[in-house]
Amino acid sequence: MGKGGRSAITQRVASSDKKEELTSSKLTKYTWAEVKKHITPDDAWVVYNNKVYDVSDWYEHPGGAVIFTHAGDDMTDIFAAFHAQGSHAMMKKFLIGELIPESVEHKDQKQRDFEKGYRELRTKLIMMGMFKSNKLFYVYKCATNLLMLASAFAMVLFSNNTAVHFASAGMLGLFWQQCGWLSHDFLHHQVFQNRKYGDMIGLFWGNLMQGFSVQWWKNKHNGHHAVPNLHNSTPESQDGDPDIDTMPVLAWSLKQAQSFRELQADGKDSAFVKVAIKYQAFTYFPILLLARLSWLNESFKTAFGLGASTENAKVEMERKGLQYPITEKVFLLIFHAWNFALASGFGEWSLGKSVAYYMLALCSSGFFLAIVFGLGHNGMSTYDAETRPDFWKLQVTTTRNITGGHGIPQFVVDWFCGGLQYQVDHHLFPMMPRHNLKKTHDMVEEFCKKWGVTYHETDIYDGTIEVLDHLVKVSDEFLVDMVKEFPAM
Repeated sequence: MGKGGRSAITQRVASSDKKEELTSSKLTKYTWAEVKKHITPDDAWVVYNNKVYDVSDWYEHPGGAVIFTHAGDDMTDIFAAFHAQGSHAMMKKFLIGELIPESVEHKDQKQRDFEKGYRELRTKLIMMGMFKSNKLFYVYKCATNLLMLASAFAMVLFSNNTAVHFASAGMLGLFWQQCGWLSHDFLHHQVFQNRKYGDMIGLFWGNLMQGFSVQWWKNKHNGHHAVPNLHNSTPESQDGDPDIDTMPVLAWSLKQAQSFRELQADGKDSAFVKVAIKYQAFTYFPILLLARLSWLNESFKTAFGLGASTENAKVEMERKGLQYPITEKVFLLIFHAWNFALASGFGEWSLGKSVAYYMLALCSSGFFLAIVFGLGHNGMSTYDAETRPDFWKLQVTTTRNITGGHGIPQFVVDWFCGGLQYQVDHHLFPMMPRHNLKKTHDMVEEFCKKWGVTYHETDIYDGTIEVLDHLVKVSDEFLVDMVKEFPAM
């Protein structure tokens, strides 16, 4: 338990051989301004349904350090998006008071009606059964995915043709991409109500089949979902999106491009940052090709306690450790063993050919994965954490859906993107099975139109152009601002 729980007003009073919670009338009343002062992990207050909770230092939170993404903010809707019914009971021990609703000055009646509206839509979707999974659908997806792996193996085992071998590498890269979508679904608990089952199959498709640590993925991905495209409010807070923490090689806003100045003794941009940001539109795709190499490295470090990708992940690992320590390690070692065997042609190929096979599979997979989630958020709105909009607007305005177009049929997009072609809808309802997102899409789009909320979707080609144009725009702003600020350079 974090110190927040220990200091919270959660004492229970003995009465008639049972303990009674302190009544609402005895709770301290807090203003929104007071809540906003508590934004760091060691001093974290959150609001849920107008109740205030002190979760300071609570790294033992079952979902990990993601709890701190909403320190000093209202977590009502993101809590509902990620938790099963009844999960709120665990929060009672952290209760310290009530929020004074009238003190939330940035919310007028229209905003309150809007929030009520999307909460009612969520309830309607639950009643429609949109959060119930079709187990046969996932049996089919798992079986066809294993068929892809079997094909990649067969092309190496039963052919002496180098072209067929390299086609196998491409097949393996596509297999890893599809493994990413499957582990994503199971670890978002879209398939089973029992989260243990989801974790176990997630370990199979994550650690064993594609070499990604489940613990590393959960820390990174849950944080991303909670605060997509947000910049940290302070260096000490953990309310920023880890997926856009791409400096010094890529910047998604002028603020981010300038963020490394404080690390320099002279307060100026380093020579590397100047070059990297200036040419980022050209280096974007080469970086995507090598993205998987970075993910494999971070996964191995996480599973074997060799380091962490962020301060958030480091403290979480020190305090909480791996949820499945033995399984994570064993599955990763088995993955690298079978991967080595396949990439070497089971010991028959030269070193050069083995390296070429491995790099082709690795780079193709990184590209296949990154182009989908890159289109999902890159080039969309970014915000400072302290000025974030409400849950619905944050998820919708930072996210892009992918449609068919430019000769790519919709059914190909649906298969290739693994449900994330409905990225907007998935971000609003992350525990909804992918096969129900299409049904939900029309209702979400209609709701957005009714309330005047931007809802953006485009095809793969146009979306990629949007991302590259955004990178060019940030580069231009960075260079212009750099000249203005340091004219003698």
